[in-house]
Amino acid sequence: MKLLSRQEEIVLLSIWQLKGNAYGVTIREHISGLTGKYWSIGAIYVPLDRLWEKGLVETWQGPAAKKRGGRSKRYYQVTPEGMKHLHEIKHVQDVLWKGFPRAARSEK
Repeated sequence: MKLLSRQEEIVLLSIWQLKGNAYGVTIREHISGLTGKYWSIGAIYVPLDRLWEKGLVETWQGPAAKKRGGRSKRYYQVTPEGMKHLHEIKHVQDVLWKGFPRAARSEK
């Protein structure tokens, strides 16, 4: 089994969660919002390219948009092989985290 990198995992899960509205900007906003960290556009597109090369995502071009100077968005979707990899990494993490104590909740 070849595991995903953490960055690939985060990007792939974000694509899955965005359900058909996953393109560079929405993926980046989703991840930045979840992590509270700035993700450069390169930090998104490098793993996207790797995921595409591995056959874990497929892409398609949206319609050209006047608002974007006639350019179209490239959308991403998780392939069945990508879903298989996500299930594998989740299984590994579940086993590794099993029995780990829960953090005490801080009261405000």
